[in-house]
Amino acid sequence: MDRDLISDSVVAPDHSPIFGYVVLYVKDVAASVAFYAKAFGYAVRRVDESHRWGELETGNTTIAFTPMHQHETDALTGAVHNPGSSKERSPIEVCFVYSDVDAAYKRAVENGAVAVCEPQVKEWGQKVGYVRDIDGNVIRVGSHVKPPK
Repeated sequence: MDRDLISDSVVAPDHSPIFGYVVLYVKDVAASVAFYAKAFGYAVRRVDESHRWGELETGNTTIAFTPMHQHETDALTGAVHNPGSSKERSPIEVCFVYSDVDAAYKRAVENGAVAVCEPQVKEWGQKVGYVRDIDGNVIRVGSHVKPPK
């Protein structure tokens, strides 16, 4: 691997792993990046010229987007399958944390997210609302959860 591509600034001091990326497989990278920026309030970090990779400014862990079907990835790990209906969901969900969950939920829906469940306080103490993105992925809009004592 080319050492110029590896940044020592992202390696933990004790060399433990760092959670770097969540990658969402989407139909249209540019459309998804624009949707997430508008609906959830993130700045666009980049969309490459080929529109096969996009990233948002999301803090320490990057949320990235890539096409659902890529020959090199599909050949290695298998094809991506999205839920077949609105009654199904993928085996992963993304949670974005906000100080004002109601406002964040409203913003997401006003900007094209599909409402699933309005924000409610859950038994574990988190206020959570659910929406679907333009590819049907479930997104949790939630409050911060205090760590256990």
